[in-house]
Amino acid sequence: MKRRHFLQSVTATAAATLFARSAQAASGSFEVTRTKAQWKAMLSPLEYKVMREEGTERAFTSPLDKNTKAGTYLCRGCDLPLYSSQHKFDSGTGWPSFYQALPRAVGTKPDRSLFGVRTECHCRRCGSHLGHIFDDGPAPTGKRHCINGVSLKFAAA
Repeated sequence: MKRRHFLQSVTATAAATLFARSAQAASGSFEVTRTKAQWKAMLSPLEYKVMREEGTERAFTSPLDKNTKAGTYLCRGCDLPLYSSQHKFDSGTGWPSFYQALPRAVGTKPDRSLFGVRTECHCRRCGSHLGHIFDDGPAPTGKRHCINGVSLKFAAA
């Protein structure tokens, strides 16, 4: 009997955590705001899942991962310049990676979704989820911004 109550408690806690996480992803005050319907109308289903629900695209599926052209990577949600091609590197992870963002381009918050804490990054202007920042990147920052390609647009120089 006690075991059943324990399992019910664990299940209820997990469900509450997932609900709180989805509510957190939608919160925040941003310069560019749209309704859920407007976001869905302008984004593909995968773009919406990644950018508005903090999903992740499959590794090695974004053509931007292997893009080596000079230019700027913009937020797909609001066209804010986020990353310079000068700061891009091949991390071998299957996602576009950068060792730093452009000044005042991204915001961060703790992400506790996978049995630990990671640093989630999002567009500071519209709140769109971009990816995560890790401490295993190259000099000079030692950071790796591991970014979903579907969250980005590329503008050649």
